Amino acid sequence: MKKEKKIAVIGAGISGLTIAKMMSQVEGFSVSVFEESEDVGGIAKVRMVGNFPYHKIGGHCFNSKHPEVLDFVFDNVLEKDEWNLVERKASILFKGTRLDYPIEFSMKKLYESQPELALEFIEDYLNTKHKKVDNLADWFVSNFGKSLAEQYFIPYNKKIWGRDPSEMSPDWVVDKLPQPNKKSFIKGLLSSASDNMPHSTFYYPKCGSQNKLIDSLASGLNIKKSSKVKNIRKDEGGSFSILGEHFDIVIYTGPMNKAHEVFYIKDSNVLNAINDLKYNKVTTMLWESKPTDFTWTYLPDEDVLFHRMIHIGNFTQNKYPITITETVGEVSYDDMVEAGKKIDMLLTPLDYNVSDHAYVVFDKLIDENKSIIKDYFANSNVHFLGRFGQWDYFNMDICMLEAMKLRDMLVSQ
Repeated sequence: MKKEKKIAVIGAGISGLTIAKMMSQVEGFSVSVFEESEDVGGIAKVRMVGNFPYHKIGGHCFNSKHPEVLDFVFDNVLEKDEWNLVERKASILFKGTRLDYPIEFSMKKLYESQPELALEFIEDYLNTKHKKVDNLADWFVSNFGKSLAEQYFIPYNKKIWGRDPSEMSPDWVVDKLPQPNKKSFIKGLLSSASDNMPHSTFYYPKCGSQNKLIDSLASGLNIKKSSKVKNIRKDEGGSFSILGEHFDIVIYTGPMNKAHEVFYIKDSNVLNAINDLKYNKVTTMLWESKPTDFTWTYLPDEDVLFHRMIHIGNFTQNKYPITITETVGEVSYDDMVEAGKKIDMLLTPLDYNVSDHAYVVFDKLIDENKSIIKDYFANSNVHFLGRFGQWDYFNMDICMLEAMKLRDMLVSQ
């Protein structure tokens, strides 16, 4: 009889819970999940403030262009009739004008209030010559034209990422930003064009909290909470010793830039690569707000502290009048309140949070540093998974897709 393989999953966020769920359904594997906090869900975990869902880091929702991910969730985690299908209605407050998202489809509307600016954007866009570039600022110029890049995309992304886009890699934008061709751009001028990204519609649990998805993922799993794992190394028998237990495979879903705290690493090149990885924290605040039809409002203007408002109440079937404001970095409670007073729709602050890891920063050395770290762990039965484990800008569905790829690889070995 084939020996059962024991898997240790480090971290009980979406990625850790998903791979644990998948591998626990495969004969010949047993799975234990180690989570250093007292709760599961990672950055997707929702704090309930009364009846209101407070997403402390972003507005997490679910959809996917990958049918296998939809099938996994609806067939194995939370049935489709337990979800609401919500239309994504995003807008942009740009230089005093509310525009539809994405901005490149809103030139007709911008022309009504600022015709000269709209004409400048249109002329530059239609003269773009797409070319391969090595930084995010040049990517915006190449894809959207100099004027729109310099007045909208570059300052807004500087605000989002807390650094100049010329210092960043453009690789993350694939599947993250709508990238219209000139035909769809012209259609937006003459009639209407719209965002056709996978998340133009999305699912949100009917119960009113993303925690229902998290709890369903965690159901039935062997999860060891309040279990901080440190200094993992192989023992003489070739297995990994973790808190008194022995495992054949380790799946790490924690931040890659904390791998040296979890694994015993002495190689100075690897330690330097780990320490060179960059990320952003975010500060958010939950507000009672005036009603709106939108789900997101983007705030590119430099004199506004927040970079977006998430109208989280419109994710729920009760349509609560609540909004989350988000800004990069650590901002005090008082400063968030003062910034909120300048936005008419925000009424009363209800809760506040400063995150730890929120978003991976795509600087120009990110691929080189990741390669050094991955090469070190190659063929070691240690696998990195998830937004922070793989150090990539993954949405929830891509975390699940990556878990599927890892499951298939482990089963085939």
